[in-house]
Amino acid sequence: MKTDPLYSFVFRGILTEEALDKTERIKKSKARDETFIEIHNSLGIDELDEELVVNAQKMAIVYTAICAFENTIRAFVSKKLLETKGENWWTIAVSEKIRQKAESRRLEESKIRWHTPRGDTIINYTEFGDLISIIRNNITEFEPHINSIEWAEQIIKTLERSRNVIMHSGELVNHDIERIGMYIRDWINQVG
Repeated sequence: MKTDPLYSFVFRGILTEEALDKTERIKKSKARDETFIEIHNSLGIDELDEELVVNAQKMAIVYTAICAFENTIRAFVSKKLLETKGENWWTIAVSEKIRQKAESRRLEESKIRWHTPRGDTIINYTEFGDLISIIRNNITEFEPHINSIEWAEQIIKTLERSRNVIMHSGELVNHDIERIGMYIRDWINQVG
């Protein structure tokens, strides 16, 4: 009897999955869930008002998107300026005011050795709004990706405002959340 090669390939894949499941492998989603449960339990969240926890969890999802977006822009700025200005891009391409503020923040935080630092590169010590200033001051390097500095500034300022509401225990309404999603998608579609 002649077997179909596609059927044979799929069937072998299913058998492999079953064999791996029998070895009690940890799936990525299961490991992530276990990590979240461990963090949840260590924080005593069950002792807090349930409605407040649910609202905070909703904002945590929004914050996750904003935080990842903010760090995406940091990585984009760093990469682009490293490519165009070289290893000394921080000194060459960033204003003294922003450099001093970031370096002062890093120095102050380094004195608190018992706490995790915010990052291992100096750009992690800038404020979200500083990123648009860095882009503006080096617009020729960013023009292939950002055709309107006003557009980029509007996105960053709006998301920074929403970030600050969440970071100070506030709650955003649905249309603010939808705007955040729209702006993130617009940026990714334009800049990459």
